[in-house]
Amino acid sequence: MRTFNQVDFDRFAQLSGDDNPIHTDPDFSARTRFGQTVAHGLLLCSVLRGLVDRLLPGGRMLEQSVMFPAPTFADEPMQFSAELKQSASSEVELSLEVRRVNDGEITCQGHCKVAP
Repeated sequence: MRTFNQVDFDRFAQLSGDDNPIHTDPDFSARTRFGQTVAHGLLLCSVLRGLVDRLLPGGRMLEQSVMFPAPTFADEPMQFSAELKQSASSEVELSLEVRRVNDGEITCQGHCKVAP
């Protein structure tokens, strides 16, 4: 479980160079359909990549596909998961998911293939 705050969003914006106001400006974001700042998609993918690496240490990412059906907001507990779906001799496929703890809504989902 992980809870991001606005400082996390701002630091990721500095690190990545993605300073889109939807991530960094609460006043701007309040006027959008989301009503508040939202996490960078790549911030979520970075946490998921770390989880994959814990499951398959030293694995090489071959492919990753994700979509973001709902926003991830600051100060909301999020559950990150990666589950083995299938394994071939040369690659492992995992399903990936980020889900709000409070209401169970999925905010990021997809899959990846990793060479062990």
